[in-house]
Amino acid sequence: MTSFRAFVVDEIDGKYTPGFKTLTLADLPKETVLVDVAFSTLNYKDGLAVTGKGKIARKFPMVCGIDLAGTVAESADPAFKPGDKVLVNGWGLSETFWGGYSPKQRVNPQFLTRLPPAFDFRQAMAIGTAGYTAMLSVLALEDAGVKPGNGDILVTGAVGGVGSVAVALLAKLGYRVVASTGRPKAADYLTLLGATEIIARADLDKIGRPLEKARWAGVVDSVGSKTLGMAIAQTHEEGAVTACGLAGGTDLPTTVMPFILRGVKLLGINSVTCPVARRDQAWARLATDLDLPKLEAMTTVEPLSNIQALGEQILKGETRGRVVIDVNA
Repeated sequence: MTSFRAFVVDEIDGKYTPGFKTLTLADLPKETVLVDVAFSTLNYKDGLAVTGKGKIARKFPMVCGIDLAGTVAESADPAFKPGDKVLVNGWGLSETFWGGYSPKQRVNPQFLTRLPPAFDFRQAMAIGTAGYTAMLSVLALEDAGVKPGNGDILVTGAVGGVGSVAVALLAKLGYRVVASTGRPKAADYLTLLGATEIIARADLDKIGRPLEKARWAGVVDSVGSKTLGMAIAQTHEEGAVTACGLAGGTDLPTTVMPFILRGVKLLGINSVTCPVARRDQAWARLATDLDLPKLEAMTTVEPLSNIQALGEQILKGETRGRVVIDVNA
């Protein structure tokens, strides 16, 4: 039987043990659709999983990788047939279901999204969960009534995956984007993506007053903690803040004052179990609203063999934009 290498975490003698393991088709889960995986990607959550610095896997052994894109090889479900091009974002991959860091994977058909014709597998994984989350954040701002003429939009963690895609999307949609980053050398990169202004991470990474001077019509935050608290305190009346990440911490130092005195809306973004209809809407909008040359500018491709080093880098904030993982390399 054909064997292949996958990146697996296991628990051996009570110790979290990540590494490569040789598998066969017989080792894969008893799901009804077999996918030949072309690419996966690297998200912050993947970094936590492959390094063991976050308790992502809930059962063992577990193939890591919260994203995958590839071709259906076998299907016992009538909704999919061999040759169909598909992708998966979230749905508990790398937590309770085996994920995309494997050249072959069996997947629950309810998790599959058909690959939009606008993208190939590499581009779909350049977007990945981070880019799809950025699109969900933009949709949430639109639903909250935040329009391009309302004022500046703040994007925190702007050099990261969510931030990079959010900057590119918002700029194309006509918003004036202010990008926050702790890496001043990335200014040219963020300007290329469409940021009009760049501010230092330190300007936000502090505990301020319950209400600061109003600066933002909307916010896309992937950092959390003090940064999110400050962003909320600086948001205009009837503005909206989306929260989709915790790179800076899981705490939220804030008060009720922005919500009851300015009517600020705090919108949580759930990319893992997001309903199918909303997923389809997000991917359809990505196909029309994401500038592919900008996507290319923010993307690098790395072999799966480098995944542990890459995991360390993303947790340290040393990666830029989107990292696509070639699971066959």
